[in-house]
Amino acid sequence: MKAAIVETFGLPPTYADFPEPRAGAGETVIGVHAVPLSPIVRALAAGLHYASGKSAGFVPGVDGVGTDPSGRRVYFLLPKAPFGSMAEKSLALAGMVVPVPDALSDEHAAAIATGGLASWVALSRRAPLQRGDTVLVNGATGAAGGMAIQTARFLGATKVIAVGRNRAKLERLDADVTIVLDGDNDDDDLLRVQFDQGVNVVLDFLWGKPAVRVLRAATKNRGSRLGEPLLRFVQIGTAPGDEIPIRGDMLRSTGIELIGSGIGSVSVKELVTAAGELLAAAPAAGFQAPFKTLPLSAVTEAWSEVSETRVLLRPS
Repeated sequence: MKAAIVETFGLPPTYADFPEPRAGAGETVIGVHAVPLSPIVRALAAGLHYASGKSAGFVPGVDGVGTDPSGRRVYFLLPKAPFGSMAEKSLALAGMVVPVPDALSDEHAAAIATGGLASWVALSRRAPLQRGDTVLVNGATGAAGGMAIQTARFLGATKVIAVGRNRAKLERLDADVTIVLDGDNDDDDLLRVQFDQGVNVVLDFLWGKPAVRVLRAATKNRGSRLGEPLLRFVQIGTAPGDEIPIRGDMLRSTGIELIGSGIGSVSVKELVTAAGELLAAAPAAGFQAPFKTLPLSAVTEAWSEVSETRVLLRPS
């Protein structure tokens, strides 16, 4: 079969022949229709993610949409190595697939799942959202950030604050408040105003310096503000930096909770269940997840492409 193959960590995959998977006990072969090229896929293929393997020679891709042997359309997650999702066929454990609603196309379902699963897990499991809560999304202009705004609305948030660097992109989002975090310290004052008014959950897709600015705004004078809600800061992505400085007294003097959400923070079973919930809700919720589709044969060129929308690869 044809597949994308990571032959060397840190280099784009090549498009070539790869052995077809054969299902063993409790496994199923998936005929792949649409595969997301997401940040985690790039990080794993570069050997930079905490879940990366130790050797190359594998097909990348952590999820996708396709058909099982019965012809049922499914979304599958964490296929069995070395048969990642960026191939004509992939190998999934039987318990790692969920049905795709008829109302969603293959590409739309893949884009929603890969973009929205992080925020769905964060707001339904790691920091369960209460109806009426206020949610701040740090890194709102990315594909996952845009889905986070929609997910927060659907799960009951009454106020959503979008934070990012690109003013034009922020203005296109369905947020109640937008804050541009560039080099202007006045933006930090705007952040503090929002935290003074009350924020229940922060979804942080960035970490690094942007997270430091949000945390400083969230904790400034927080210990002296009585009666304010508990703030749960959920860390999801680390594109600008893996580490930040945190003062011990900042945590001691506030009610803030730092929580991580990602592979390993919930069970694999919970990830799959959450994916099923997200896709089942998508048609009625009207989730929008812009995407661009390219043939899998263009994977080498697509790997380094910078796009405002999620790139999906189609094997056939």
